Amino acid sequence: MHRLVLLLPLLTLLHLNPLLGQDSSVALSRQVFVAESSFAATMARRDLDAFARFLSPEAVFFGDTVVFRGKAEVLQAWRKFYEGPKPPFSWKPGVIEVLPSGTLALSSGPVFDPTGKRVASFSSIWRREAGGKWLIVFDKGCS
Repeated sequence: MHRLVLLLPLLTLLHLNPLLGQDSSVALSRQVFVAESSFAATMARRDLDAFARFLSPEAVFFGDTVVFRGKAEVLQAWRKFYEGPKPPFSWKPGVIEVLPSGTLALSSGPVFDPTGKRVASFSSIWRREAGGKWLIVFDKGCS
């Protein structure tokens, strides 16, 4: 009987471990959803400085015919999208997948023109940095 009392908490933890993992996965997916949504909101607010705060120093963004490597190149390439009073496009996350390690995540979803018509899709890879902040490392859109 004494052994059973000692084993009961261990068995309970082993039984709950997959459920705890699901909670962690859901929480991490939610973090990436919030990061991607906040990233997209920088365009609506016309805030290039806020956009920059989501970029890894190693960020790689794929343009139509060129690849922009590093935060400085990405910012230079995207600056034109932040000029003017109205955003030229918008996007929102549709699918979020996080690795079991919790270190990398994929976010993808639709891209809309100023009238709200879907014109493209995007895929972004996010990396969780020290302190838990998610930064974007790869981004690619396609029509």
